[in-house]
Order: sequence, then C-alpha cells, then structure tokens
Amino acid sequence: MKDVHVAVGIAAIALNAIACAYGAWCWREARAGPWFWRVLRSAQAVVVVQVVLGGVLVLTGPKPKGLHVLYGVLPLLVTLIAETLRAAAAQMVLDQRGLDSAKAVGRLPDVQQRRIVVAIVQRELAVVTIAAAVVVVLLLRAAQTAG
Repeated sequence: MKDVHVAVGIAAIALNAIACAYGAWCWREARAGPWFWRVLRSAQAVVVVQVVLGGVLVLTGPKPKGLHVLYGVLPLLVTLIAETLRAAAAQMVLDQRGLDSAKAVGRLPDVQQRRIVVAIVQRELAVVTIAAAVVVVLLLRAAQTAG
C-alpha cells in the first residue's frame, strides 16, 4: 500500500506541475481550452486519491513523523479554496467594473464584453494555476518529510 501511495504522490506532483505550466501558458494567451480543464481536474482527482490513501495508511500503519500528514492534507484544502475563489471570479470582475450581472454585460458593446470575458478567464486561470503551484510545493514537502 505504501508503494501505491508513493506512486500516486509522484503522479499528483507531476500532474499538478503540468497543470501549473499549462495554466500559465493559457493565462498568457487569455484562453483555456478543454484540455487544460481535463489536466487540472485529473490533477485534483489524484490529490484526492493521494489524501485518501494517506489517510488509510495513517489509520492502519505506523504514524508518520513530523509534518508529513499536514503537508499531505493541505493540498486538498488549497484545491477546495481555489475552486471557491474560481467560482467567485466572474462576480469579482463584474463588481470591479460596477456591473450588476451578466445581463448588464450583455448590454455593453461587443469589444467591452470581450474584455470582460477575457478578464474573467484570466482571473480563473490565475487562481487555479497558482493553486496548482502551491500544491506541487506542498506535495514535495510531504515527500521530503516522509518517513
């Protein structure tokens, strides 16, 4: 079981690093296609599997030393917080521009609508890309503190 935990941990680090790099590129281009979201969701799913496996190991085996458990659980919390912030990104952009709703955006000229959509996409990408980077760092620290 420990070998599976290590393998899933490596996969979680790799997928989150890929999501981070791909997200940075998508942010620069101000667009995120379906492949970015697939990579990101896969990375997030592997983090969940990693935490579950770690939990099973903690409950059934010898207790890990130091901060290993904290570094192992924090990536899940970072992911959940990032998703909450991502979901609020559109409203934050609208609030910054003094717009009440998406309907108000629809009444704007096409150029302004496009700018708002790009701002929303970039904010969402920034949030999840930074979160993926933080997850990589936390998982690397978890690996370093493993007994």
